[in-house]
Amino acid sequence: MLPSVQNDLMFHGPIKSWDEGLPLGNGGSGCLIWGDGRELRLSLDRVDLWETTPCQKVNREDFTYETMYRMVKEEKWDEIFDLFDSPCECPYPTKLTAGKIILNFPTTEDMNSHLSLSQALADVELKTADGDVKLKVFMHATKQAGFMLMDRVPENFAWRVEYPAYNFGEKKELLDHGRFFGDNGLTLFTYTQPETVETENTKGFYFTISENDRYGVMMRRYSTPQGELFIWDSERAADFETLREKLPSKLDALAETGFDACLDSHKAWWKNYWNQSGVHISDSLFEKNWYITQYLLASCSREGSLPMPLQGVWTADDGELPPWKGDYHHDLNTQMSYYSYLKANHLGEGKSFLDFLWDLMPAAGAFAKKFYNAEGICLPAVMTVEGVPIGGWPMYAFSPTCQVWLCNMFERHYSYTGDEDFLRDRAYPYMKETGRFIMCMLKEGDDGLLRLPLSSSPEIHDNLPGSWLTPNSNYDLALMRYLFTQLTELADKVCPEDKQIWSETLAKLPQLAVNDKHVYRLAPDEDLKESHRHFSHLMALYPLRLTEYDTPENREIIDACVDDLELLGTGLWVGYSFCWMAQIYILQGNGEGAAAQLELFWRYFCSQNGFHLNGDYKKGGFCTWHYRPFTLEANMMAADAVQEMLLYSGKNEIRLFPAVPEHFESAEFDTFRAQHGLLVSAKMEKHAVTEVKLHAEKPCTVILKDGASLSPVCTGLDCITEALENGDLRLTFKA
Repeated sequence: MLPSVQNDLMFHGPIKSWDEGLPLGNGGSGCLIWGDGRELRLSLDRVDLWETTPCQKVNREDFTYETMYRMVKEEKWDEIFDLFDSPCECPYPTKLTAGKIILNFPTTEDMNSHLSLSQALADVELKTADGDVKLKVFMHATKQAGFMLMDRVPENFAWRVEYPAYNFGEKKELLDHGRFFGDNGLTLFTYTQPETVETENTKGFYFTISENDRYGVMMRRYSTPQGELFIWDSERAADFETLREKLPSKLDALAETGFDACLDSHKAWWKNYWNQSGVHISDSLFEKNWYITQYLLASCSREGSLPMPLQGVWTADDGELPPWKGDYHHDLNTQMSYYSYLKANHLGEGKSFLDFLWDLMPAAGAFAKKFYNAEGICLPAVMTVEGVPIGGWPMYAFSPTCQVWLCNMFERHYSYTGDEDFLRDRAYPYMKETGRFIMCMLKEGDDGLLRLPLSSSPEIHDNLPGSWLTPNSNYDLALMRYLFTQLTELADKVCPEDKQIWSETLAKLPQLAVNDKHVYRLAPDEDLKESHRHFSHLMALYPLRLTEYDTPENREIIDACVDDLELLGTGLWVGYSFCWMAQIYILQGNGEGAAAQLELFWRYFCSQNGFHLNGDYKKGGFCTWHYRPFTLEANMMAADAVQEMLLYSGKNEIRLFPAVPEHFESAEFDTFRAQHGLLVSAKMEKHAVTEVKLHAEKPCTVILKDGASLSPVCTGLDCITEALENGDLRLTFKA
């Protein structure tokens, strides 16, 4: 279902900041178009471009969990900071930006910009003193190159390709720590002066990151009957000779193919992508932002490429390190970034993350052994593209249960696809190795129950001494109960001989801590007492959904948790908090609450191009954070919330439109993916379901809630239907 023109990005006037620019991307490379028209920037990025030099402290022999445990017990807070926290403030390792293309139109008087989501095509119109200039710009969906067609060349037009503004003089002596925000510009890094290419029609550079890691950026200009064609690309190689050979020949080959042919194949890819699912909602804000997010997903995540780090393929172009060094955070960010793809039926875009985690299993095994002295696998919760620890607040950066949250990605993929091969070959082995690791970490107490030596709850009490909670925190416990519950169930399908050990471990885990008001606690002896951005203590509600709204006891807990969050308020929330709150309201079936949270998020925490900027940067009064560091996880969580409002799928049940607000006069979704590989489409008019279509990729049996009343509007049901006494329908599908 192609997004309509009303969902496109349309801007009048200058685009003043890189994080407000028109985003283009193809999973491997990205581009942001912004500027005042007199100078137009194309900020370039590659998802694989990293400075991977580790902070030396992470290589120390005493950089271990045992050391951290001893320091916590001895309350050596300064020593903990120096060894485990300060490496994150070292400028390296970090994600790097690729460079920029700068176009100068000295006499520009006005500027209009349009990004077509359906075609992933940007149109920029400049009104110059000697007439209008129109640019068409796209990054090819599969060829990893960028194209720009200029219909006419105005007077005094100039263009250049610039490398990032690092230090190219005498090497600076870098400390192993320093302030992360503020004074950590790109000049902290010293590199060899790049080799530049500068002719009338070709400009670019070749850059040395390390001895065997080089990359190049090149742009070439070609005169065509349609206007001036500019094509750019970037490549990585071990030596400059390879770059000098590959880049010019690739650009010339693309020019020979022609702008129109390349644009046609580019559009064909995006048309196929959009045909995988779609929505139509009477509230245009919800529909538009769902489509923007699906566009961002395909632009910065593709099968065969690296998954999106914090900023995807749009690393900051402001002379500073990217927010949080553009790393891979596993205490929320990476997981939330990959929650929406399943229901939206974009499996290839999500598989990028799963393949990345699978390929890093050797690194995860080595880290589990070196840092924790444990068997199995565990990745650092704050890490580089190679799975190397970056450090940071150690109670979260080295939380062993963040690894369990990564298992959730494998289990969810299996659940929504019903792919038994994936379960056998990927999901169960990954979860099993994580289970082995967690079992090494658990210690049995005098009461016979299992607990971790140290416990925390991201990001409660920041990095203060109080952040070390009494084991087990509800965050740790919810994840561990989830893991061993799933392993027990999945072992039946894959490895029955494993079942006993998983079930026995599960039986020895404590129950989640609940206070006398029926609210989930932070830990057995502590409640959340102030507004906080991270609802880590509520993992059992969302995303794990261990506690569903299906029994009187569970409803009492969920309602009490919602009341508690409302009482504490939003003062210390960030953008993703509002999306998380929307998901919890959806558990209650509260469409009004969910819709209100999402609307606040999109209006006050997102840039004009859709980017989540974390803070209430417009100062709308919704929280005390007014900064604007860009990350993507909240965008994806918000899109998932829209999908959850329209379709519930869990515990072999399907509910249609379970949490839509009253003002949704109509809503429609096409080819959403439910559990077991079931594809669902449905329409609602004035809160009455008017059409339902179901298609099963795998044999399965599901319960359609209130299905008896929906029978007249169900079409094409190739299944056995059985009416149940409560008004539901049991549907049994063949493949």
